[in-house]
Amino acid sequence: MKTPRSTSSRSRATERRLAFSRRHFLRGLGACVALPVLESALGAMARAAVPAAAAGGGALATTSTGAPLRTAFVYFPNGAIPGAWWPTGEGRAFELGRTMQPLEPLQGAIQVLGGLDHKNAAAGNDGAGDHARANATFLTGARARKTDTVDVRVGVSVDQVIAQRVGHLTRFPSLELSCDSVRKAGRCDSGYSCAYQYNLSWQSATTPVAPEPNPRLVFERLFGSGAPAERQQNYALRRATQKSLLDFVMDDARALQGELGRNDQQKLDEYLTGVREIEQRIQRSESFGALPDPQAATPAGIPANYGDHMDIMFDLLAMTFRTDSTRIATLLLAGDGSNRPFPQIGIPEGHHFCTHHRNTAELVDKVTQIDLYYMQHFARFLKKLEEMKDVDGHSVLHNSMIVYGSGNADGNRHTHDNLPIILAGSGGGTLTPGRYAKLGGRPMSDLFLSLSDRMGAKDVERIGDSSGRLSSV
Repeated sequence: MKTPRSTSSRSRATERRLAFSRRHFLRGLGACVALPVLESALGAMARAAVPAAAAGGGALATTSTGAPLRTAFVYFPNGAIPGAWWPTGEGRAFELGRTMQPLEPLQGAIQVLGGLDHKNAAAGNDGAGDHARANATFLTGARARKTDTVDVRVGVSVDQVIAQRVGHLTRFPSLELSCDSVRKAGRCDSGYSCAYQYNLSWQSATTPVAPEPNPRLVFERLFGSGAPAERQQNYALRRATQKSLLDFVMDDARALQGELGRNDQQKLDEYLTGVREIEQRIQRSESFGALPDPQAATPAGIPANYGDHMDIMFDLLAMTFRTDSTRIATLLLAGDGSNRPFPQIGIPEGHHFCTHHRNTAELVDKVTQIDLYYMQHFARFLKKLEEMKDVDGHSVLHNSMIVYGSGNADGNRHTHDNLPIILAGSGGGTLTPGRYAKLGGRPMSDLFLSLSDRMGAKDVERIGDSSGRLSSV
């Protein structure tokens, strides 16, 4: 007669099974749905973090509790109106300006960083082309070679510096997203290649990592199985049978529910509901079809409303962090120099046109409204991360480092010093949010070194024009 296993033995068995929850999937026909990081996995994850901490910390890109540590870089175009962007006060005694009002409920979770510069985005001897340089330099800190042919050169971007060291820990080493067109060649800005203006992420000095702008293709990559051609066939089958991707994994989900504690059961239910909600929104976009973007050819499946497009890409990014599918991501909301109109907020003129306002009050106000519009969608993303409970009981936002900013400071003058930068999240308790820090003219690449350290890339001595690590962020 077999002796029944004790409760503690069963708990240890479940813990072992779920310890690497990022590698555990709900599977079905054409579906491969990664699990959210569950409390059941915390014990093993925390134990794995201990030797890393003893060896210098962060080698596994985790927090001190063992929860995953995530980093994302979000880019908005054309700079910001300085008078509406910058807070008043300093340190913890600061008040948000007009542009940042949507962040007021999360003021304690952000740092506004003043005095960060990208000197390599300035004209120097290269003349015009500030928009291309703003994009190219933003995550590399390097000066882009002025060329509109294939011999592009800039530098390795910070996201790829980190991904090269910790990307093997997750299903996707990094994730690159965009709400703009994707262009890898051609002439875009005063003799600069389009590769500079439509890419944030650079795998090498000469090779950009093209971002994905289509929510359906991102969704299928995250939750579908097989090669791209197989994923396309599986999606066509689901669409023909009017079935959700989740219909094919529910047997696996029900079997897993019996092994989870109450908190994890609730977390799994909320997660699957979130996946289904994203899928439905993508389906609605495909049903109605996308209106053509007057500035670029918009592929079918991209929401006609720009705000909806941003929101769904932010939500997909949040989902990848929640499931530990990647710990490094970039999101290009629009390439610098974007002349997108904003009829949804009553602005028919193009963004770039408005930024050259020459202090005309009406145009300054319109740019401020556009800055605010971008901020509203970013604030929505942060709120979602704050509401997601992580494996250690903190929020996903607490265990993240989210950089939001632009490679242009004042779009009217094309300046690249005192860039508009926000750092959101607590970095698992290693950052000091809830303040406005004036850093006094440091290379923005110094911030990248500090973030890389926390992500386990302490061997990196230099990124772009970095001069050293920031002593406190």
